Amino acid sequence: MSSPFRPPSLSALLLAPLLLAGCSSLLGRTPPSPEPELEDEPTVTVTLLHVNDVYQFTPVDFGDRGGLARLSTLRKKVLAESPHTLFLMAGDTLGPSVESTVHKGKQMIDAWNALGLDYAVLGNHEFDFGPDVLRQRIKESHFTWLGANVIDKETKRPFADTPPFVIREVGGVKVGLFGVLLGKTKYSSKPGPNVYFTDTCAKAREVVPLMKAQGAQVIVGLTHLFVAEDKTLARCAPIDVIIGGHEHILMQAVSNGTPIVKMSSEARELGRVTLHVGTRSGKLRSMDFDVLPVTPDVPEDTAFTAAMHPYDALTAELSEPVGRTSVPLDANEQANRNHETNLGSFIADAYRQAAGAQVALINGGAIRSDSVLRPGPLTRRDVLAIHPFPDSVVSIEVTGAVLLQALEHGVSRSAEEADPGRFPQVSGIHYTFDVCRPVGERIVSASVNGEPLDARRTYTLATNSYISGGGDGYTMFKGAKYQVAPKQGRTTQEVLRAAFASAPTIVPATDGRIRRLRAGAHDVATTDEEIPISCPIGARAAH
Repeated sequence: MSSPFRPPSLSALLLAPLLLAGCSSLLGRTPPSPEPELEDEPTVTVTLLHVNDVYQFTPVDFGDRGGLARLSTLRKKVLAESPHTLFLMAGDTLGPSVESTVHKGKQMIDAWNALGLDYAVLGNHEFDFGPDVLRQRIKESHFTWLGANVIDKETKRPFADTPPFVIREVGGVKVGLFGVLLGKTKYSSKPGPNVYFTDTCAKAREVVPLMKAQGAQVIVGLTHLFVAEDKTLARCAPIDVIIGGHEHILMQAVSNGTPIVKMSSEARELGRVTLHVGTRSGKLRSMDFDVLPVTPDVPEDTAFTAAMHPYDALTAELSEPVGRTSVPLDANEQANRNHETNLGSFIADAYRQAAGAQVALINGGAIRSDSVLRPGPLTRRDVLAIHPFPDSVVSIEVTGAVLLQALEHGVSRSAEEADPGRFPQVSGIHYTFDVCRPVGERIVSASVNGEPLDARRTYTLATNSYISGGGDGYTMFKGAKYQVAPKQGRTTQEVLRAAFASAPTIVPATDGRIRRLRAGAHDVATTDEEIPISCPIGARAAH
């Protein structure tokens, strides 16, 4: 997935020095006076290295960032300086990725085994290939998976018998770790009917006292949650530090005195948390935070590279060029789930042309790369990163009334979620919606090929087989008459590859086919902090 590093937000940059100075300053509290007998107490240092949301072992951003061979070098360097070190991964690695379309995440298990990972929490994408594949990947792992709130309905125990928590003695310090992940995994991935997710707060209240009773001196929450959920978790039980993932953005925060730290994604940087624990009291005296960039300045670990040689042929194949772009292609997840993008419009146009349809509608969540592709060559990897799933391009017959219903459904979570996967990218359609209007009444206007949408007219609609089968809640399409059925249509990957190759270089652009309003005024894409959307009083009740 070739995307440029997304720099931390201004708030993250401002928080970083405060975290380094101590969490109490963030909370406006006066640090407690040290107990007299502990003022001169010597400490032992324990280091926690961490990454999250790492989908490929090769570098990203055209080689500028990431790469687990470099990460391995950094880990060995830290180990030489601080032998009391644990290496943690805060979820999401088995999918989705280009390599995982072939190997179903086995290549990442091989990579983490070679790297020397100690603990990982299950992420939502660990379930992308179903529970049986995940069980196999867990068996292949030389490290320990955690997921205390992931329960097997048949055994009533944590999924795949992963431990509810572990207590690891490091340098004489008993470090307790537990892992939890977001409950929406039940719907966003494929855990199967026999797996359910319990409340993370209740689970923390259950396991943290048990960890302390068994001698844990430092409590670490390894999570794959939204940061708002991490903040809630910190208020549920006494946790010394939360190391999280999921957002793909470098984050630092504090809740109830508990620091929360996350790296971005694809091992663009390595997080380091340094714990200073009193040798006599066993109490956590202080913490330091650091971020180590993973760049070409870091040499690759030859031992790691040798361990990954079985994947050399696939890596070379994925590097083959299939086209060229003269402009950046916006495949960012949040952008494609909130407003028109040049890539979203380009793909919808390609579907429409391939299916010979009058209009096209695709879910923004079908654009998976979460990257910005720079001007230059487009490769097989880029195609598969954007469309990793084996859907086909289909054409169905729908009335204008059903099409309007689909558009309403597509924007029905735009005020409530930061990245609703159902958001409709379109071709042959222009529509305006207002996030401050009631659900079901957010479409302000809609036209088809320059004419007002006619509720009684029948249109041919190109989409993917996932949506035509009712995926992402588009149930209004189920049972529609197919002009091009799933088994007849070309795969979404084939259509995109052909579209990339359709000209010596492509120049996709936005043209205003989607207009987003907030209470009648032009609205920009949302950020996590703006969810739910702020609207004038009474705006959502107005008709």
